[in-house]
Amino acid sequence: MTSSEQIFNTLVLPYLNHAVRTYESGYASVADIDAAMRFGCGYPKGPLTVVDEIGAAQVRDLLAARYAETGDHLHQPADLLEKLVAEGRTFADEAAAAGESAAPQFKHDINRVGVVGTGTMASGIVQVFAQAGYDVVYVGRTQEKLDGVVGYITKNLDRAIAKGKGTEADKDALLGRLTGAVEREALGDVDIVVEAIAEDLEIKLELFRDLDKIVKPGAILATTTSSLPITKLGEATGRPQDVIGMHFFNPAPVMKLVEIITTADTSADVDETVRALTANVGKVGVSAGDRSGFIVNLLLFPYLNDAIKLAEGGEELATIDAAIKETAAFPMGPFELLDVVGNDVSLAIQKELYGEFGEPGFAPAKTLEDKVAAGELGRKTGKGFHDYS
Repeated sequence: MTSSEQIFNTLVLPYLNHAVRTYESGYASVADIDAAMRFGCGYPKGPLTVVDEIGAAQVRDLLAARYAETGDHLHQPADLLEKLVAEGRTFADEAAAAGESAAPQFKHDINRVGVVGTGTMASGIVQVFAQAGYDVVYVGRTQEKLDGVVGYITKNLDRAIAKGKGTEADKDALLGRLTGAVEREALGDVDIVVEAIAEDLEIKLELFRDLDKIVKPGAILATTTSSLPITKLGEATGRPQDVIGMHFFNPAPVMKLVEIITTADTSADVDETVRALTANVGKVGVSAGDRSGFIVNLLLFPYLNDAIKLAEGGEELATIDAAIKETAAFPMGPFELLDVVGNDVSLAIQKELYGEFGEPGFAPAKTLEDKVAAGELGRKTGKGFHDYS
């Protein structure tokens, strides 16, 4: 029987190490890495804060022991841990040295927002912008799909009103700011378009080529992709400087995080405007570059994959879930979370990470592949790692 402490060392330490390396590589700031995991996953503390609390020397030593056991490069303590120990510095010191950045300002006027898509994510994004006072034009394939967006938002607002968090007048005003359309041409005069359609590169490329022709010059073209290369979407247009990632988390009206992803071509004004817009709609924006996983998925899914591998070694799922909630104070154990996310989604993301980084430790766990092949995708099918039937 593995102790809770051993489970923590097996699963959480590599996650902390991965966060350290993500900062060390210059990919994202201390503040943004910690905010991403707090607001994207509901963790009580960000990973770099946790390293400070445990102590860089202790984290280094525990990882070194793990590395000696596994030989896995992912368990080899990040060089930066050694440097912090030698200099007696912390990640709080690193963040302080970076200084507070000035609040982002709008460099482009944003009055009308366009959203492409009618699924749960798109509907939530429509609600977020309309709730913040923006006129929103949303585009779907059929009138029935458009009606579904209004139905989704109405249900959310009615629930809020029942809890005393809004009035019928507020609801009427918000719904009055919405315009549905089945033709993309309706997006011609919006100031920013956020697409939230299928996670399929060919489908998105076709959309961006279309938006390039339809949307007025100078408008921002944003994607809420969680895994596809935004640079390629920009290259499909004649205005890659206007293309950016705005990765909302599901459900968008509830989740506070937006990952703001710039490519090498994204203009500084577009980046700052999107950061200002994110703050204006009441979300926490974190900035990162265009590579697989961004911040949250990059740190989250290898940890979930490791949990599956631990279970493959004979550890009970319930024991692992309970240990993680007890030792790390994560809101869900890894298998509870996998079943909420969906094993098919988890496998797709893990494959993306493995493909991009080529780390042997990122290879998808066999049990995850087996679950997907068996159609055991999690809560949505009634069975995943746990049984919900």
